[in-house]
Amino acid sequence: MEYVIQFGQLLLGISILVVLHEGGHYIAARAFKTRVESFYLFFNPWFSIYKKKIGDTEYGIGWLPLGGYVKIAGMMDESMDKEQMAKDPEPWEFRSKPTWQRLIIMLGGVIVNVIVAFIIYAMVLFTWGEKYIPANNATYGIYCDSLMVDLGFQHNDQIVALDGNQINEDITYGEIRVQLLLDGIKEVTVNRNNNNVNITIPEDFPQTVLRTGAKSLFVEEVPFVVDSVLPNKPAEAAGFEKGDEVIAINDIQLAGANHSVDVLKGKKNEKLIFTILRNGTEQTINVITDDNAMIGVARKSPLNFLTVRTKEYEFFESIPAGFYKTGSVIKRYIDQFKLIFSKEGITQLGGFGTIAKIYGPEWIWQRFWEMTALISVMLAVMNLLPIPALDGGHVMFLTYEMITKRKPHEKLMEYAQIAGMIFLLTFMLYANGMDIIRAWF
Repeated sequence: MEYVIQFGQLLLGISILVVLHEGGHYIAARAFKTRVESFYLFFNPWFSIYKKKIGDTEYGIGWLPLGGYVKIAGMMDESMDKEQMAKDPEPWEFRSKPTWQRLIIMLGGVIVNVIVAFIIYAMVLFTWGEKYIPANNATYGIYCDSLMVDLGFQHNDQIVALDGNQINEDITYGEIRVQLLLDGIKEVTVNRNNNNVNITIPEDFPQTVLRTGAKSLFVEEVPFVVDSVLPNKPAEAAGFEKGDEVIAINDIQLAGANHSVDVLKGKKNEKLIFTILRNGTEQTINVITDDNAMIGVARKSPLNFLTVRTKEYEFFESIPAGFYKTGSVIKRYIDQFKLIFSKEGITQLGGFGTIAKIYGPEWIWQRFWEMTALISVMLAVMNLLPIPALDGGHVMFLTYEMITKRKPHEKLMEYAQIAGMIFLLTFMLYANGMDIIRAWF
């Protein structure tokens, strides 16, 4: 069911963004009296689910949900309409318009994507505010994956400085992870048992993260305290009670709840010794795990131990905040390109399955809109890449034309368009193939 919810959100989000992106091209074209022959959500090879012609434009919905398109008269695009291009230009065609107008038409979709992201971020901040857990409030420190342990981090460390600079009181561990990956941080200072310890971050750290497939690096740790004992489960039979704090499993001292998940992983139908604190007294309980390597207790939520801050925005406060958020996300996404197109980064590429997962297994409207805004930024940046068949490829040729005062040869445009389409198709097949490989192997 969670996959249905994820792909349902992806389909809705992509549909909204495709219509608005192509609408940006459409509005700019019509503003300069350029004919738009087709406006489609999704692609329609061989047939359309729905179509209707209004004026000079056919509006429709295709059956292949890989994007959408507008077909602008007199433009060499993915339709490869060479018959039209062989005729003399008409005044209402794209190729008859001044270079600056054609440039605006091609940038229309990207501009709309950025505006959409800004509006969504502003309205999310206005509606729900901004909830976050400052790293300084994570009083139980972090739980590290094996890569961070190998670097010298320990569970329950508290990060206090990056490159000698005290961390901002509002910074989260999520933002610290991003800085470690993208900002070339060389040293992290942690508080360990009330002593500051400096840990050196190697220069190839981002590449190592990609190569090993490390996901979270570290997360906020919290105690493993039983919130409820599930009926007819091993924990009930063993005598667990609400309020018990698990501090060790098989003599392995626990850093907290996240650590316990790793300790229990793979231990199906095994007899384990749990050391707990009950009313301040330490005692042990023997329990046999079930077929899922679980014992049948619900843990107290991290929110019982961590202070969550909420920053609320009035309407007019949300506008500059949304503008800043959009700019920050664009910058961070561009920063990631040096990793995405590295040898290690290319192996971590994903397709629609990977994108669907960012929405999460539950339909939560705040997250839906935040992720849709993020994808809108991704579409804006990706479409500006100077690859023929993308908006950026057309912008590249138009920029050349503006500088040299002459148009590229039509045959060059044709071959470039074909090459760009082959590249994008190969890229899409590779990215979605990686999703399949990761799911099955």
